[in-house]
Amino acid sequence: MPTLSQRGQQLPASPIRKLMPYANAAKQKGIEVLHLNIGQPDIPTPEVFWEVVREKAQGVLAYSPSEGFLELRQAWATYYKEHVGVAIEAENILITTGASEALQFVFAVCFNPGDELILLEPFYANYLTFAIEKGIEIVPITTYIEEDFALPPVESLENYITPRTKGILICNPVNPTGKYYHCEDLQTLAELAQRHDIFLIVDEVYREFCYSERIGYSVLHFKEASEHTIVIDSISKRFSSCGARIGAIVTRNQQVLEAALRMAQARLSPPTLEQWGAIALLQLPQSYYQELKNTFERRLNTLKQGLQSIPGVVVPNSNAAFYLMVQLPVKDSEHFCQWLLESFSYQGKTVMMAPGKGFYFSPRSGINEVRIAYVLKEEKLQQAVEVLRHGLQAYKTQTQYQNLQLPSV
Repeated sequence: MPTLSQRGQQLPASPIRKLMPYANAAKQKGIEVLHLNIGQPDIPTPEVFWEVVREKAQGVLAYSPSEGFLELRQAWATYYKEHVGVAIEAENILITTGASEALQFVFAVCFNPGDELILLEPFYANYLTFAIEKGIEIVPITTYIEEDFALPPVESLENYITPRTKGILICNPVNPTGKYYHCEDLQTLAELAQRHDIFLIVDEVYREFCYSERIGYSVLHFKEASEHTIVIDSISKRFSSCGARIGAIVTRNQQVLEAALRMAQARLSPPTLEQWGAIALLQLPQSYYQELKNTFERRLNTLKQGLQSIPGVVVPNSNAAFYLMVQLPVKDSEHFCQWLLESFSYQGKTVMMAPGKGFYFSPRSGINEVRIAYVLKEEKLQQAVEVLRHGLQAYKTQTQYQNLQLPSV
């Protein structure tokens, strides 16, 4: 058999999905699996999306323009002006097949193989996969649960910049920690990017899920850094439409957009019907966002209160996105998460979480942490907390836990 490429062999498995075979096996045994492992909101996709898709679902399903329909780019620009408070034009937006493709395009047109990308860890695991695909070298800067995953001082950040540094990538609000970087943090990063003439790429797909203020602050507010700043956006989370696969690159740097468009032309076009549906979603009133925000804030409070009542669980002061990265009183959270699915249930239920070490690049980091996505209703979250409480108690009595030998790194 021919050998795979080095790139193909190096790609990591998703920490979010790698335990799915164990979850499926638990379900086959009749156990209800409470899925807290993946960021798929359970809120129904707004009906306006389906109405438009049904209306357009006739005749020939043709390609769209490679850059996306003008009507969608105009609607997205209006959303930015009216909802985010940023003056963006349709020509500053390129429609992509989800935020994932947007980031892959940005990596491809902004980085050469061997260039360095600074990432604050823990980070969304697919950032690493996309970087490996493009031959980009990851430079991790660790943030710590004991410090609520705060941005390190600028002096510390500056120490990581070398002649090979080409960019910094952050998610704001942060997947997986639920941290929100305020205006002052973003300004620090934008000034750093300008000072060293590098890119600042900000994944803002969780912008609406910010519970300390009306909406997450966008790096696009810093017009003086326009040539250095790139936003990755998507309709997936705020409109509970992950399967639509509609994302966007948003930047005032026209060279980046022109290069990304050439890549977009090679893949022909983003999804056609879903673009029409996205136009309707972007025109939803402010009341929609407020109701969404209220729903997830209640879930966050429910989850935090429950987790804080479990001895040994460390819960950071996170208040954004719909994730919590928490520390468990176990030696290896991946072993524990697999054990929950394979060997434990409480009142006919078990819990699936994402092991924390999959969100870090540095060896041994996050080994006793898990990411919890609070995408279920409050009643289900309360049930999940009780499963976790009793699961931790039972796990500590297991011979396999007491004799667990952690792999050397």
